[in-house]
Amino acid sequence: MKTGSSVWLAKNGYRLGGVLGYPLLWAILQYRKHKGKEERGRLGERFGRSGRIRPDGPLVWVHAASVGETLAVTQLIEEIKGCGLSILLTTGTVTSARLAAERFGDDVIHQYVPIDAIPAVSRFLDHWRPDLAVNVETEVWPVTIGELARRKIAQIIVNGRISDRSFERWMHRRELARSLFSRFSLVMAQTDLDAERFSDLGALHVTVTGNLKVDRDAPPADDQLVRTLREAIGERPVWAAISTFDGEEKIAADVHVALRGKHRGLLTVIVPRHPDRGDVLAGLFAAKGLNVCRRSLGEIPAEETDILLGDTMGDMGLYLRLTEIAFVGRSLVAKGGQNPLEPAMLGAAVITGPYIDNFRDTYRQLRQRGAVRTVEGPEALMQSVDFLLSDRDARGLMISAGYAGVRDMRGALIKTMKGMERFLAPLRLEARFFARPRPVPEKKRTVNIKDKIASQDLRKALR
Repeated sequence: MKTGSSVWLAKNGYRLGGVLGYPLLWAILQYRKHKGKEERGRLGERFGRSGRIRPDGPLVWVHAASVGETLAVTQLIEEIKGCGLSILLTTGTVTSARLAAERFGDDVIHQYVPIDAIPAVSRFLDHWRPDLAVNVETEVWPVTIGELARRKIAQIIVNGRISDRSFERWMHRRELARSLFSRFSLVMAQTDLDAERFSDLGALHVTVTGNLKVDRDAPPADDQLVRTLREAIGERPVWAAISTFDGEEKIAADVHVALRGKHRGLLTVIVPRHPDRGDVLAGLFAAKGLNVCRRSLGEIPAEETDILLGDTMGDMGLYLRLTEIAFVGRSLVAKGGQNPLEPAMLGAAVITGPYIDNFRDTYRQLRQRGAVRTVEGPEALMQSVDFLLSDRDARGLMISAGYAGVRDMRGALIKTMKGMERFLAPLRLEARFFARPRPVPEKKRTVNIKDKIASQDLRKALR
């Protein structure tokens, strides 16, 4: 089969599948709602329906898949808003919707992203009529990309990144990838490697702007709560295992058991990537004979607490302010890694496992500064934690190196705004037009009957 024909079949088969399967989507979304993965009362947004009115003037549509992508573009959104433009932010998860509400309130319109089927996407675009579509990192939805192109709405990628697995998958469908990625007017990639991959997949205009996650502020925390926990912990030695996946919490607990005899009063903070696993993890630690304090229950660590379980959302800033040593998960058992920037920003020496493919360049830059230790397994993790708990100077050097590494990597926000300038400039002018006071139509002069008679008399006199 010819390549062009196969691409045509793939794209139209996808569109047709979306139309034929459309009636089943409601049942699927109802099931997801039952599982807590969809928000009650907002399912209509998945089908492009909205109860909100589109604001007047130009509108920029920013799509961020979930929490990480939303956090990455928080400051970018503030900058675009500063241009006088309205922002429509779409995300795909309940947690990211909550985050958007907390961070932006009513200043930004949040909607759940419509499912990638032609009826939903058309309804969404008919209602919102965006003037520019900004895709964060890489969410490739063929129907949405096609509809935006058909309506001649510019679409760009910011903070662009392609993981090893995604790149390999797209390379097996290279012609299809080329037909989709070539429709982006601009791709601003995080690294040289990402830029090279976007180009290989067919993107025509690619530039490197760095990682927007570096330019955002450190995650916030409630000052009073930080003081309360610090007072409760006192001078006890503390280390943390954050963003952990299944299997890594058990390793962290084993490290605690191995070291608590040597480091008296040791407290281990464990923050799972998915807090809804809190019940299971609390049971796991209790079965090991460990005393557990759960933040989701509002508990404060006592003198006998072994594990502070951070099973809450949006509190990473709190947990990282309690420690100077942080193992970053999804790197020892699960693969891909998690972002090390937050612990580096908040003054923690970073430890990671070997599987960090999704954040390879960030780790490389921090490692060059001496801010990261890589461990190959549980035994090496225990030795590294022991070393950093014992050697305050070594720990301090890693913390300083982390600050310096983050400082060196900053600048992506300025480069991204500069790259977007040619798209934003005309919208800014249009926004000023809409913001201008509208001229009030002059009232039709009412002719006084006496004036009318006088005018008639005058005309008669002039004859």
